[in-house]
Formats: sequence, C-alpha cells, structure tokens
Amino acid sequence: MLVHPNFNPVAVSLGPLQIHWYGLTYLAAFGLFLWLATLRSRQPWFATAGWNRREVEDLLFWGVLGVVLGGRIGYALFYKFGHYMAHPLEIFAVWKGGMSFHGGMLGVILALALYARRRGRPWLQVTDLVAPCVPTGLAAGRVGNFINGELWGRVADPSLPWAMVFPQAGDGQPRHPSQLYQIALEGLLLFVLLWLYARHPRKTGQVSGAFLFGYGVFRFIAEYFREPDAHLGLLALGMSMGQWLCVPMVIGGVGLWLWAARRPVQ
Repeated sequence: MLVHPNFNPVAVSLGPLQIHWYGLTYLAAFGLFLWLATLRSRQPWFATAGWNRREVEDLLFWGVLGVVLGGRIGYALFYKFGHYMAHPLEIFAVWKGGMSFHGGMLGVILALALYARRRGRPWLQVTDLVAPCVPTGLAAGRVGNFINGELWGRVADPSLPWAMVFPQAGDGQPRHPSQLYQIALEGLLLFVLLWLYARHPRKTGQVSGAFLFGYGVFRFIAEYFREPDAHLGLLALGMSMGQWLCVPMVIGGVGLWLWAARRPVQ
C-alpha cells in the first residue's frame, strides 16, 4: 500500500512571495495550449482561413479569462451554491481554492463565442481549432491536484497495488489515486484520440462534438473512482455531481457530431 508523498504545495518561496505548484501547472497548461494551437493553425484548412500564431495568442487571452471566471463561478453554482449565496464576496477569494471544470468549460465557450464574433469567424471553427489542445491542460491541472493531495479517490481494496493513503483524507484508508486516473483518461488518452482524429479535415463542429463526447465519457468513468464532494455526496441514481454534469456533455457531443456530419461541406 502506497502513501501519498505529501508534497509541499509551495514550489518556490522568495521572501513573502510564494509560487505554488498548482499555479505552475496552470502556466504549463497555457503554454501547452499555445504550442499545440499554433501547430493546429498551420494545418491547411486553418491556414487558408487566415489563422496564425498572433490569432492563437489573442485566443489564449480570451480562453484564460473564460477558464478562471467560468471555473470559479461554476464552482460556486454547482458545488457550494448555498454557501456562496450567503457569502457572495467569497466568490472572488480565488486563493481559497475551488474551481469547476464544467464551469470553466462554459466560461471558455462564452469567451470563444465573443472572440469569434469580434473576429467575424464561425464559432464552431474556433472551437474545432481549440478542442484537441485542451486535454493536455486538463492533465496538467490534475497533476496539480495530485501534488496538493486533493480530490482523492474512493476507498480501495488494500490489495490493489497502487492503492494510496492520502494523509489529507484523515482516515488512513487506502484509496484510488483518482487524480492519476483522470490524467490518463481525460488528459493523455483523450488528447491522443482527438489529435489523431483532427489530423484530417472534418466537417465544422465534428471535432468539437468529439471532444464533448470523449471528455464526458472519460470523466463519467473516472467519477466512479473519485470520492464525491463531502457536502454533496451521491445524488440521484447514485451518481455524483460530476457525473450528472457529464450527461449533457455526452448528449450534446453526440448531437453536435451528428448535426455536423449531415451538413454539406463548406
């Protein structure tokens, strides 16, 4: 049975300034996005539409705003609605932690819609360029969760070779290292599948639909090994909040892919 290394969450201390590993994983996520999206912009069907690195850099700025604002607001709405309604100013206390992927995704969708409108580009063309570049950022974020020893998994059979005790859980029980499962599934595996799928021309909207479906399925699976939020527990049908939020993603992804597949080539 393994024990979580209980890493120091602070990577570097410079006097009163502290740089946390979690913040560095966000920087890594944004750096990976910039690199991958630049590669995507050079593919013939994007290059002929006028995409270049400058546009990708502008797109990253909008995406960062969407991730941070959407992730924080989504956490307040989906996971601690009552608390933040009673203490609304705490929504802005981002240093206390609390981000929601599904909220961040909605924030990014809105940010990309605004970007597309300002630039006169089809919204789904923008999301298709972005979609395969997202999973590596998700993997980086889960690395941060693992370093912090947070969002641990459910109790596991002690005979499981990689079962791990998370001191922060406070019960000494072996658990699934669900952060590592999510790195592998919704991070690395989803990235490989989407990148290979998007290497060839697809109808506008199909790559975005594939991302929604793929992430929804992999996150739904991973939630079976992740400890539900203590203040929520399991909801209807024995599903976690994360699983319920994945259901519309899967349905929407299938619907978007089928709708795009039936449209004439533009």
